[in-house]
Amino acid sequence: FLSICKTLTTRFGLLSRRNWIMSRYDSRTGDSTSYRDRRSDTGFGGASGYGSSASKRESSSVGDESPKKPDLDGLTPFEKNFYVESPSVAAMTEAEVEEYRNKREITVEGRDIPKPVKSFRDVGFPDYVLEEVKKAGFTEPTPIQSQGWPMALKGRDLIGIAETGSGKTLSYLLPAIVHVNAQPILAPGDGPIVLVLAPTRELAVQIQQEASKFGSSSKIKSTCIYGGVPKGPQVRDLQKGVEIVIATPGRLIDMMESNNTNLRRVTYLVLDEADRMLDMGFDPQIRKIVSHIRPDRQTLYWSATWPKEVEQLSKKFLYNPYKVIIGSSDLKANRAIRQIVDVISESQKYNKLVKLLEDIMDGSRILVFLDTKKGCDQITRQLRMDGWPALSIHGDKSQAERDWVLSEFRSGKSPIMTATDVAARGLDVKDVKYVINYDFPGSLEDYVHRIGRTGRAGAKGTAYSFFTAANARFAKELVSILEEAGQKVSHELASMGRSTAPPPPGLGGFRDRGSRRAWS
Repeated sequence: FLSICKTLTTRFGLLSRRNWIMSRYDSRTGDSTSYRDRRSDTGFGGASGYGSSASKRESSSVGDESPKKPDLDGLTPFEKNFYVESPSVAAMTEAEVEEYRNKREITVEGRDIPKPVKSFRDVGFPDYVLEEVKKAGFTEPTPIQSQGWPMALKGRDLIGIAETGSGKTLSYLLPAIVHVNAQPILAPGDGPIVLVLAPTRELAVQIQQEASKFGSSSKIKSTCIYGGVPKGPQVRDLQKGVEIVIATPGRLIDMMESNNTNLRRVTYLVLDEADRMLDMGFDPQIRKIVSHIRPDRQTLYWSATWPKEVEQLSKKFLYNPYKVIIGSSDLKANRAIRQIVDVISESQKYNKLVKLLEDIMDGSRILVFLDTKKGCDQITRQLRMDGWPALSIHGDKSQAERDWVLSEFRSGKSPIMTATDVAARGLDVKDVKYVINYDFPGSLEDYVHRIGRTGRAGAKGTAYSFFTAANARFAKELVSILEEAGQKVSHELASMGRSTAPPPPGLGGFRDRGSRRAWS
């Protein structure tokens, strides 16, 4: 009896909160493209039912003036436009909006673009969400949040391009919480309402931590689905029912094929670090997953860079999207990071590293990047033999060991961590003061994202890179990145940049798709 009462109380509380949200937005100025005629309440019956609809959606281009609307016969309508412009935002003149965007380097594209918000109250988030934001210590929205939140809350598809550490995770998570609270409660056998795809386990885990933190007040359940760990706990979470699933593509497909979950109720899809997922060879898996999701979903597509491969994929999955760019879509580094590039020989690297550690070691966290797992272990072993408190993280380590290494690094017990590119994106460790590229990465995108592990959330940081003759093909474009960020360029690097040609398309930007195994 007590169990039944508790269940009814919980459900009543959720329904009341969701009814409050819907009444809060009843006065919204509707976007005619955000609502569907309530023609049917028969559900969808299975993933195979989306074939014709998905193909119609995929045929529409991002730049089309009048893209074809997808076929929605047989799909239960849902609400996705929750934005109500606050009086203070509505009062902003076009000149004020342009000045605000220019000051924060916000570029927008699309039709009927909402004005940016200047404060959290302007967004119209429910009080319980604002309380969590306040607890987290945030004082005002970041540029991507100020423009991305109104766009996401309007229910339209969205392309967001912003550097790492810009606050983009909350740019899609807080609107996701509002979206979930406006949908019917999960029934037994239902899959998630929100699906977030991420390229690496580390990023997926960190997104789920944020989802748990900000979703707990409205009793929204989330889980993280990734490989390298036993399936049992993940299967149990899915069978109990969760509103938000954060997943790497490989393990999610595994769960779908074993009938442990389905995507029939997904109406809010996020692709985080889309460029990274393509770089890691996830294109086929992403297409397979998206083919199982209803075509009138809301899709948010996040990337730190905007190469042609990422743009082409967006045209397949997005319908009449907004596009917001923070800074420039061209590859560039965070100006808060001091960049120092030393041109040295391969044999000088280790001695240079030790000397550098002697100069900068003050208890601050230091992240050292290497190209290979073997190199990572060798350098870590050598550093520990020489008395340095170093640990390593890479793909051959078990998930439990990787979690322990990250915990030791975060706590400062082991302030030096060596890593392969598995940690280059999504690794959100506060107060990483120094990044050292012991091996220069195989692409300039990876260079920008490696050094982006420092200088996050307005903090300052320093990145050191060891540059050898083997890296000469990157010299010219690296000089451009340094100059754009206002950094000093050494005579040796400048000379190398003048005497070498830039890397061919497959080397300077995205790697050849077969060059790296996809992680699951």
